[in-house]
Amino acid sequence: MRSTVERLLVRTWNVFHGNTKPPTRRAFLEQMVRLATSDRPAVLCLQELPVWSLSRLERWSGMTAVADVTKRPAIGPFPSSAELGRIITELNHGLLRSAFTGQANAILLGSGLRLVEHRHLVLNSFRFRRTEGRRLGLDGAQRRAWGKERRVLQAVRVAREQETFVVGNVHATGSSDKRLADAELLRAAVFVDGLARPDEPVLLCGDFNLTVQNSRTLRALTEPDWGFTGPTPTGIDHILVRGLPAGPPEVWPPERRTVEGRLLSDHAPVDREVR
Repeated sequence: MRSTVERLLVRTWNVFHGNTKPPTRRAFLEQMVRLATSDRPAVLCLQELPVWSLSRLERWSGMTAVADVTKRPAIGPFPSSAELGRIITELNHGLLRSAFTGQANAILLGSGLRLVEHRHLVLNSFRFRRTEGRRLGLDGAQRRAWGKERRVLQAVRVAREQETFVVGNVHATGSSDKRLADAELLRAAVFVDGLARPDEPVLLCGDFNLTVQNSRTLRALTEPDWGFTGPTPTGIDHILVRGLPAGPPEVWPPERRTVEGRLLSDHAPVDREVR
């Protein structure tokens, strides 16, 4: 499948709730979104967004935003509102981070793209953890710990001119036991593969919490049976592409994401050009 569109710039970034590295009292989320969209990428996948920011993404970026909440705002065990979470966190972003704001992921689409379909999948649902936990030999406490933070795959079908492609946005579990993120990544890949029509291109992006060196799934996805290309050689943020020619992944250097002397996020954005 070939497009008359010259190229698509695809980017993924875990924005760390707008925090810097190291975190400070102040957050820079709006600056991050504006920076990440200033050169007009076609697709921008974001992870670790506070829920209050979702209503602002389109204004900050000038792009179409498709969001899914992974953790709702709360004060301890009690539900809260996105705005109250924002107000409390303003006291000290570096200390409070996501304690009150909840968490979300988003896919932002540029003006040349049209949203056709939007789905999501909970990657570490109770049934999945029970089944995979047995296979991996996890006890009950380990399976419960795996579910402590809800992890979600976003999947959208996007049209450019007369063609379509599927984009998946993943934020996998961060754990010292990489088998957990590996299982979630495989589940995400199966889902987007099943969503894609025959010969429809697929982009699988996000914070996998896995490197090429410690992930069996990531290596398997680049084999002929799956056909994805381009995992980032070092790091845990990736843009895998199948069905379209694509350039190599490019990781932003620190100076590109430094504002007012502060390094934005504990992750660097990753780019790939896709045709």
